[in-house]
Amino acid sequence: MAKPYESELTLFMREWLEKHPEETEVKRTGQALWWDRPQDPEATRRFEAASVPVDPYHYVSH
Repeated sequence: MAKPYESELTLFMREWLEKHPEETEVKRTGQALWWDRPQDPEATRRFEAASVPVDPYHYVSH
């Protein structure tokens, strides 16, 4: 069976993470800071209700 292709970047990142395992924890901390936040359904509803539809051709002046 043929070995699947992996880009040079993927190979570099695999090797770099093997040499720097502490970066995995830094990544988790950053992810928790920016993405894994508690969600407020009421705030989300208000935000979506306040949105204005975007003209698909906004770069064309009428």
